[in-house]
Amino acid sequence: MSKKQAESAQFEDNIRELTEIVRQLEQGELSLEQALAFFERGVVLSRLSQQQLQAAEQKVQLLVQQAQGEQLVPFQTDSGV
Repeated sequence: MSKKQAESAQFEDNIRELTEIVRQLEQGELSLEQALAFFERGVVLSRLSQQQLQAAEQKVQLLVQQAQGEQLVPFQTDSGV
């Protein structure tokens, strides 16, 4: 599996897990401790997913600008993507 495929799979897995967390929280049947643990995990997943989306958006912008003939220097994210 290529790095891009792995990143895409990870993003999709994170979104699926986040969706399940939201479903569990919305049911309202969790104890306070469980709800807090789910919420904490959801925050982590949300931040990771947002970072991945921002990196993808930057890549798209870079490609569009390069296609328009502009000279740009590739960017580096914290994760090295």
